[in-house]
Amino acid sequence: MLIRKPLVVACMALAPMVHAQESGNWKGEAELGVLVTSGNSEETKVNGRLGLIHETGTWRNSGDFSSKYTEAEDETTAEEYKAALEADHKFDDQQYWFVRGSWEDDRFSGYDFESTLTTGYGNRVWQSGDRSFLDLSAGAGYRYNKLEQVDVDTGRDVEEEAIARLAGQFDYGLSETSLFRQKLSTEIGLDDNNTITQSETSLQSTIVNSLSMKVAFRVKHVSDAPEGSDKTDTETSLSLLYGF
Repeated sequence: MLIRKPLVVACMALAPMVHAQESGNWKGEAELGVLVTSGNSEETKVNGRLGLIHETGTWRNSGDFSSKYTEAEDETTAEEYKAALEADHKFDDQQYWFVRGSWEDDRFSGYDFESTLTTGYGNRVWQSGDRSFLDLSAGAGYRYNKLEQVDVDTGRDVEEEAIARLAGQFDYGLSETSLFRQKLSTEIGLDDNNTITQSETSLQSTIVNSLSMKVAFRVKHVSDAPEGSDKTDTETSLSLLYGF
């Protein structure tokens, strides 16, 4: 396979976003808070996140970058970095074609890093106003994960396979100052049948002007997790959001 580095995945997804940035008009949000985890790491962590979005008549480009870190008695007990970039080419107000790249480095997951590149079709099947909508998408792509240790069954330290991706996002404006959001995705391995499913349920409410409070619950399930790692990780977070 040609893709060997997570950097390649990020660059391929980033290319359309760089072109879009020339026209400006980016919107985003910065998030800082604490979260409690269970699974491969049971800690109370500090988390940070930056989300960006740019939308024109024919393109919607987004980027999401996050990190989590905990240190106890001069020893790192949790450390994670994530990046996801997506470019959507809109055919009309509902239909779009997407290209998405993701990269994740979690020191306590059993993986050295995880990366994917996918492309496919999406549809905004429902929308009400500017803040309430339902997006559904389906596509296919490639997964390249580097294990921290050699798998005793396969003798390999790399997982690489074609994948199918299904995803959805539901936003609902409960009021002018509060928003409910549900994200769900599953990436199904077509060779080794390793399925990775992620869910995030959140509720945010405006405190004053561009500052909001957000509470979220996240679940990640890996059907064929590395040896010695839990299949399911959960996070409960409370954070402040600043929109710009």
